[in-house]
Amino acid sequence: MENKVNTKDKLVYSKQEYKNGFFGPYGGMYVPEVLQSKLEHLAGVFEEKKKDARFVEEVQYYFKHYIGRPSPLYYAERLSKEVNSRIYLKREDLNHTGAHKINNTVGQILLAKHMGAREIIAETGAGQHGVATATAAALMGMRCKVFMGKKDAERQEINVYRMKILGAEVVTTERGTATLKDAINVALEYYVQNPDAFYLLGSAVGPHPYPSIVRYFQEVIGQEARQQILETENRLPDNLFACVGGGSNAIGLYAAFLDDPQVNIYSAEGGGEGELLYKTASTLVMGSPLVFQGTYSYCLVNDQQESIDTYSMAAGLDYPGVGPEHAYLKDTGRGHYFCVTDQQALEAFRLLSKLEGIIPAIESSHAIALAMKMMRDRPDQLSIINLSGRGDKDMGRKLV
Repeated sequence: MENKVNTKDKLVYSKQEYKNGFFGPYGGMYVPEVLQSKLEHLAGVFEEKKKDARFVEEVQYYFKHYIGRPSPLYYAERLSKEVNSRIYLKREDLNHTGAHKINNTVGQILLAKHMGAREIIAETGAGQHGVATATAAALMGMRCKVFMGKKDAERQEINVYRMKILGAEVVTTERGTATLKDAINVALEYYVQNPDAFYLLGSAVGPHPYPSIVRYFQEVIGQEARQQILETENRLPDNLFACVGGGSNAIGLYAAFLDDPQVNIYSAEGGGEGELLYKTASTLVMGSPLVFQGTYSYCLVNDQQESIDTYSMAAGLDYPGVGPEHAYLKDTGRGHYFCVTDQQALEAFRLLSKLEGIIPAIESSHAIALAMKMMRDRPDQLSIINLSGRGDKDMGRKLV
């Protein structure tokens, strides 16, 4: 789990960093010309709507009455005793549909509605974003098509079934490793061919304005957590922990604390079998900057600087890229990123289930594993782990 901080041409973190779709040097809009005007229009509508009090009230209405926000900040007493440190869990697993993804899909579906969209398309790995998109589309009476790698569809069969019940069409692909990267490629191709569709991107990745849009709708996690920890402990936490694939649940938690340098930010990437190319999905630990799927960020690459296949047992982390804001946080040193292996995540999955009666998603278990390792025998430390999803979707995989 050693962190490899890149000090070459190191940037300086600043709250003035986000301009024109860039987070420092990362981000941008690298797409075919047919999509540029579409994305520029989306960016304009987004900037307009987030300043519209009626739109903000509409989003907050659905957050409260449909999703069930605010989600609790729970003091994990038995886990804290086991680790000998003070640990809170931000319970995004208790949201409607069982994960943080619904925050973003409800927000984006409202944007789509105001733009007159009738068809929603999305990609998914772990299936949680697919379920959340299908849910939001059903709520608004829109057609929904979800793209998924065949391998992910097989290991997340329960979520595929849920999407179909909700009325979505699930399109699987056998390309490449048949995982999230390939699902995004197929979804982008469909979007190019059907530019009238609304692409509801699931994580803080891809071309501008998606990293900013997803961040905006996920910031509620950190805003709530900040208020809750101040009310409960009368101080800010020392540490934040979250898992990072694309990085939406993590940036959602971190956003409210980025300007508090005393709050440490620690992220767990899907380490797979360890720090070995083709056996890991630990992008920020082992990757290099590259233009990939519409944005400039870190990516796992080979000697020819081409994106490579990845591996993690967590479908939601099994992705060679990462959101551009995370790349910026890494290079400035504001955020620290670690490789957490499948085995470490499984041990955390089993332990939290037995100690707290909470079955976490295998993705979230990576963050739990990292917190357990780093906070061991540190009773003076106060930490928040973002429990981004529940483990119902993983029950068919025989993890115990």
